Amino acid sequence: MIAIDKTENQKLLQDSITYVEKLGFENIKADIEGYETPKSYSQKGTDFSVTPDIVGEKAGRKHYFEVSLKSAEPNQLKSKWRFLEVLTRMKDNRFKIITFRGHYKFTEDMLQDINLEKNLIKL
Repeated sequence: MIAIDKTENQKLLQDSITYVEKLGFENIKADIEGYETPKSYSQKGTDFSVTPDIVGEKAGRKHYFEVSLKSAEPNQLKSKWRFLEVLTRMKDNRFKIITFRGHYKFTEDMLQDINLEKNLIKL
């Protein structure tokens, strides 16, 4: 999610965190009140910054989770996902996308546009 969408969809983000906790992830950081905020990455020369929605650890490996919802700014979302995919590959981490009913098609189209092959976590 981008920052604009996070303020509107706190409930869906909280549901995603609960799901990640049930899967056995530890050290969970989330971009929501009550949790430690994950590390942000900024692009030099612009005001564009990337903060993962949820970060957790399992079996000694970091997993980055993004919550995918229909967005008014799909290009920002594509840039964020592409960056997180490259970052996780470089550091041998994992990147997963969580989506909800009513947002499956949007998410699949976005992934196809940026040529990412991901198995979606559908809640």
